[in-house]
Formats: sequence, structure tokens, C-alpha cells
Amino acid sequence: MWNRGSLKEILTDHGLASLGDSYVNFVYSLALSNRKREPEGTKVKGSILAEALRRAGLREQLPSRMSRHALADAAEALIVYAWLNDRLTLNECVRALGKTDDPVDGFTCVLVNAKEKITFP
Repeated sequence: MWNRGSLKEILTDHGLASLGDSYVNFVYSLALSNRKREPEGTKVKGSILAEALRRAGLREQLPSRMSRHALADAAEALIVYAWLNDRLTLNECVRALGKTDDPVDGFTCVLVNAKEKITFP
């Protein structure tokens, strides 16, 4: 169990963000590969994740002056935290991302699911 005391701690954890960067690129690449029916490896732009974080209603959990890069890191941290704690599966992420052609919509769905499934003592 990868415990953190609060949602804000998760969103601002640089270690989680670093691991989350690789995980997010992997699940997005899997979703694209499924859609195209051929292998696809890609990186997710920070602007996509930052906008998804806003749409998921998570922006208010963070300090007011944060760069788009820092907001993308927060999204990556939350997604990988949910996966590490068995709250969100890889398949759930791939399915959510595969349901839409708009990656912002897909990642918004993933982030909302992650937020709803994480509980704190």
C-alpha cells in the first residue's frame, strides 16, 4: 500500500509524478494501439493532462500559482497512485481512454474515477 495522508499530498508528490509519467504514456499508448489495431508508442502532452485535471475538478486542491507542467505532474501522480493502490486498473484506464477520440475527455474520466475511488482515513 502506497499511503499518503491527503489528496493534496498525492497531487504534489514528485516521486509519484515521475512514475506516473511513464505509466500514463504506457496506458495511452495501449489505448491508441487498440484503436489503430497496431502498435503505437506516444507521449501525452502536459497540456492535455493539465486540462483534464481542471475538468476533473482537481485544480482547487493545488496551490494557485502552478505551471501547466506542474498540473500535468499532479494528474500523473494521482493516476499512478490509484493504480498502485489497486483502486484503478490498467484495463479501466485503457478502456476509458479508448472510448473517445479526445484525450482530454479520456484522461478527465480516468482522473474522476481515480478521485472517486481513493479514500483517506
